[in-house]
Amino acid sequence: MKNEKTIELERPGVTTLVELDGNTLDRHKIEQVVYGTAKVVVPETDLIRVRASRERIEKQLRDGKVIYGVNTGFGKLSDIEIDKEDIAKLQLNLLRADAVGVGDPLPKAVVRAMMVLRANALAKGFSGIKEGTLQLLVEMINKGVHPVVPCKGSVGASGDLAPLSHIAIVLIGEGKAEYEGEILSGGEALKRAGLTPVSLEAKEGLALINGTQAMSAVGVVSLNEAERVGLAADMAACLTMEALQGIISAFDSELLAVRPHPELEFVASRMRGWLEGSKRITHQGEIRMQDAYSIRCIPQVHGASWQAFNYVEDRLKIEINSATDNPIILESGEIISGGHFHGQPIALAMDFLKVGAAEWANISERRTERLVNPQLSGLSPFLAVDPGLECGLMVAQYAAAALVSENKVLAHPASVDSIPTSANQEDHVSMGTIGSRQAREIIHNSARVIAIELICASQAIYLEKAENQLAPATRDYLEKVRKICPPLEGDRAISDQMEELAQYILRSDDLK
Repeated sequence: MKNEKTIELERPGVTTLVELDGNTLDRHKIEQVVYGTAKVVVPETDLIRVRASRERIEKQLRDGKVIYGVNTGFGKLSDIEIDKEDIAKLQLNLLRADAVGVGDPLPKAVVRAMMVLRANALAKGFSGIKEGTLQLLVEMINKGVHPVVPCKGSVGASGDLAPLSHIAIVLIGEGKAEYEGEILSGGEALKRAGLTPVSLEAKEGLALINGTQAMSAVGVVSLNEAERVGLAADMAACLTMEALQGIISAFDSELLAVRPHPELEFVASRMRGWLEGSKRITHQGEIRMQDAYSIRCIPQVHGASWQAFNYVEDRLKIEINSATDNPIILESGEIISGGHFHGQPIALAMDFLKVGAAEWANISERRTERLVNPQLSGLSPFLAVDPGLECGLMVAQYAAAALVSENKVLAHPASVDSIPTSANQEDHVSMGTIGSRQAREIIHNSARVIAIELICASQAIYLEKAENQLAPATRDYLEKVRKICPPLEGDRAISDQMEELAQYILRSDDLK
C-alpha cells in the first residue's frame, strides 16, 4: 500500500522488553517491536549458547577442518578452499556481492521485522555469530537504525540473500540506512546512533544472510494486517445485512453444527453477537425465503478464509523460531550443510494466505453490488440522493471490481515457479518472498474493497433512516466509519476517505 503514514515508527515512552530467545517469539510481540512500543533484548542464557556456537567454529578452524561457507566459496564455488588469511575478506565479499536487491525499499515495518527475526534466529545458538555482531543488530533495532532494503531480488532459497545482505552490510558500515527520517550511508547512520561497525570473521557474513527472514517478516506483518481485514470483513457483512434486511437464520448454530468446520461457527457466532439487538435483521420466510450466496454463505466463505489464516499462523510461528542457516553448528560440535534456508514451507503458506485474503474481497465486492444495484437492493440506484443527476456510489463499485480483479492475478501461486541459480547447484527455489509481497498487496487491496462495502452499507442505512434500528455493536462501528467518510448528501470525491478507511482497517484493533 503506497500510503503508510499511519504505520510509521512511533516510540513514545518505550518500556516493554521483548526477549529474543529463539523459541518464544510470536506475531504479537513482533508487532510491538515493529511499531516501536517495545525494545528487544537477548537473554544471558541465550548469549551463552551464542558464545558456545562461536567457539565451535573457531575450534574447527584451529583443527584445520574445511567447512562450507567458512573457509570455502559459496554455492557452486563450494569446492574452492579459501586461504586462512582471506577468511575475513570472504565474508565481506559475500555481503558486497549479494547486496543486489532492486525496486522500491521495503516499508520500515517490514525491515524492522526482518531485523527482529534474524536476531531471534541467531540467538538460538546454531549460527556461529560473534556475540558483538548479534548485539549490534539488537542495538540497531532499539535505536532505530533501519537499513534501506530493496523489495525485489530474492528467489526464496539459499536464504533471502539479497534483502538480508542489505541489512547485514550496514553492520559493517556500508550500504544505506534511515536514521531519524534521513537516508544516510550505513557508517554515518551507525555513528549518529552512537554505534560502531563490526569486523566480520569466519562464518559471520553467511550467518547474517542465510535465512528466510525477508519472506517471514513480510508474512508476519501481513498476517497481523490480514487478521484486521478479516474482522472488518465480518463487520462489513453485518452492516450490509442490516442495510438489506438479511436473513439471520442461515447463521443458526445448530444448522452449522452439521458441517462442523470450527471457523464457520466462529464467523457466525461473531456476527450473531454483533447483530444482537438489531431490528433490521429478518428470519427465514419473513420477507423472503433466501438471501443470495454473498450473504447466506458468509460463514462458509469467510470461515474458509479464516482456515487459511490459521494455517499460515501455525507455519509462521514455527518459522520465526527456527534456525534457517547453512551450515548448522550442532551442539555436538558437528557442522552440517543442509537445506533449512529453503523457503518452501513459507512460500506455500503465503500463497494460501493470498487466496484466503482475496476471497474476503471477492465476496465483499459482490455484497457491494447488491447494495448499489437497485434491481437487487430495492434502494435508490447506486445509493444516490438524486439518481440521474447524481451517480452516487456507482463507480466506487467499479473500483472494488478493479481491485478484486487485480487480486486474482496476484493470487496465482508464486511457489509453483522455480528458476535454477548458482550454475544449477541451487536447482529448485521457492519464490516465497515474491509470494509474501503479493500477499501483502492483496491484503491491502482487500482492505480497500471492504472499506468500499462499509461506505456503501453506511450510505444505504442513511437513505433508509435506519440508524436507530441497528444493533449496538454495528451502530458503534458505523459511527467510526462515518467519522472518516460521512454519508453522501450529493456527489463528492471520496477517494481519500476510502484510502483512509482502508488504513484504519489495517491498523485498528477495535474489533479484536
